[in-house]
Amino acid sequence: MDQQGSEVVILGTAQDGGIPQIGCDCPHCKAAWKDESQRQLVTSLAIVDQGSKTFWLVDASPDLREQIHSLADSYPRFSLGGILLTHAHIGHYLGLAALGRESWNRIGLPILCTQQMGDFLRANQPWKQLVYLNNISLSMIAPGQKIVLGQALAVTPIAVPHRDELSDTMAFSIAGSTRRLTYCPDIDRWEGAILDEIMSADIALLDGTFYSSDELPGRDVSEIPHPCIVDSMKTFEGYKTEIHFIHLNHSNPLLSDERLVRHINSLGFGMTSRGQRHPL
Repeated sequence: MDQQGSEVVILGTAQDGGIPQIGCDCPHCKAAWKDESQRQLVTSLAIVDQGSKTFWLVDASPDLREQIHSLADSYPRFSLGGILLTHAHIGHYLGLAALGRESWNRIGLPILCTQQMGDFLRANQPWKQLVYLNNISLSMIAPGQKIVLGQALAVTPIAVPHRDELSDTMAFSIAGSTRRLTYCPDIDRWEGAILDEIMSADIALLDGTFYSSDELPGRDVSEIPHPCIVDSMKTFEGYKTEIHFIHLNHSNPLLSDERLVRHINSLGFGMTSRGQRHPL
């Protein structure tokens, strides 16, 4: 990255429960308990602006402490400008708790979120206390609204269909001086504006929770809908966009099956990994 450029850094790649997941003895979780190198942090991004020496997080995962530490190592004189939230499922906002007086005790850290997400935070503890004590300062954003983060860096929210029990759900278009990245870690199905956004982007990091629908025997996957990777690859066949999958569940065979990874690579798709960087 040049001294005035920007980039997106992958801070985690796992679904909300992380890997290993609590109470699970599946092969992936067993391996991760025995070998720390197999562990995966919960999905989150950093948007880094070299010009202002500032970074913004997309989502505050339960692994926020470790993710902030890794950024401090990689960008030692950079400051946290704020956090953008996609929605109110646990992997995407629980890290906000660490911003309170029991831990980091931030003062007025900007939290950019939709009105529904903001209403949820204001109405429920312990998030309500973060607002009351001014650990966080909520800034409302709306789909289609361009949010300028730097001289040549902007983010635009895109509404996407997802289980909206607590709030609505956003994807983000992140545009730098030369490239545009679409980030959509959670969605029920590929439809509407997000398809045009992905088609016109240079790179896209997309919901890869499940590889196929038979990963969770004994569970009704219709209760936790996500487009399976095998179906997403058909949807995006022929797209010129560079597409990588993120937000993998602990059941996903791509975590350990190198043959399967080579297969999706041969079809023009990729996987995300912690520390991966995408210049903008």
